[in-house]
Amino acid sequence: MDSASTSRTPLPSLGRRLGPIAGLLLLSPICAEYLIGYLEVMGRPVDLLVGLVILAPLYGTAAVMIREVTRRTRRGWPSILLLSAAFGVIQAGLVDQSLFNPHFVDEPSWDLERLPTVIPVLGISVNHVLDFVVGHVIWSFAAPIAVIESCAPRVADRPWLGRAGMGVMVALYGLAVLVIFHEHTRDFMASPVQLGAAAATAVALGMAAFMVPRRRALRRSGWVPAPWLAGSIAVMLMMVHHLLPASRPGTVLDLLALVLLGGLVVRWSGRARWGRGHALAVGGAALVANAGLSFMVEPLGEVSYTAKYAANGVLVLGVLALLLWARRRLLEAVPVQSGPRRRAAPRCEDA
Repeated sequence: MDSASTSRTPLPSLGRRLGPIAGLLLLSPICAEYLIGYLEVMGRPVDLLVGLVILAPLYGTAAVMIREVTRRTRRGWPSILLLSAAFGVIQAGLVDQSLFNPHFVDEPSWDLERLPTVIPVLGISVNHVLDFVVGHVIWSFAAPIAVIESCAPRVADRPWLGRAGMGVMVALYGLAVLVIFHEHTRDFMASPVQLGAAAATAVALGMAAFMVPRRRALRRSGWVPAPWLAGSIAVMLMMVHHLLPASRPGTVLDLLALVLLGGLVVRWSGRARWGRGHALAVGGAALVANAGLSFMVEPLGEVSYTAKYAANGVLVLGVLALLLWARRRLLEAVPVQSGPRRRAAPRCEDA
């Protein structure tokens, strides 16, 4: 099926689309900013809810657009990861410019994480590139997409938005970008060379996403681990990513762990035995890793630890409830087989 015919695919009913769209709009910023528990607003429920007014258009709309474009063009996880990386570079390199600003956070920990792997001629830290760009790929976009699609498996491979809906997403994203850009560039602006390099990198990643063959061309034979094993491997590698020190050896090991994780996901997702349960397991592993480590993270600013741990606990319970519900929805989408002549249960396509 080519992209033109896919774009003419009838949309599911509005009732089936609203829930997943709203879920992705909210889960994306929660995973991106709240789940790991580093913000000084942790423990202040009102501030957390108000923050979603800006964060949902910034992160959620990007996640929806990445998912929509990928599904409309019948591509799979390699394209999602590449588009997520493009938006990650835009966010950290062009919008808030955290990749280039040496004083982005007024905390001693900022220099401790930045300086060991800084590249002076580029004005960036390799450790920050891995933390910010890869962090956006996994937690801002890819993991929320995997989990929310698993919550709505019957419409997971179909478009959720028409032209008007996509227009709304683009407009909301643009407004959020302007707000964040204005906020973070009042005292700092990256050099034209840095901005140009970030823009060129984002464009290259976006173009690469559309050079990846469509999913049906990728379905090949080969071993794929059971979902529980895929999720276990993913959560282990993500924990390694978070816990390694910001030293040069630690950053090298971090890069190897992330390359291994990405390579495994791309390799497995192109095989016939990969199903939506695997996507949920790997995406859910990302949520579990951050939710679990949130209790160890030192928040920025003055924070009541009682309130912070309470917020962490609520988010952990929310993550577990969401993943259990997503798993139940996947099981409900597969017909139960009965009778003497059983047919193989239909597999969910690559998520």
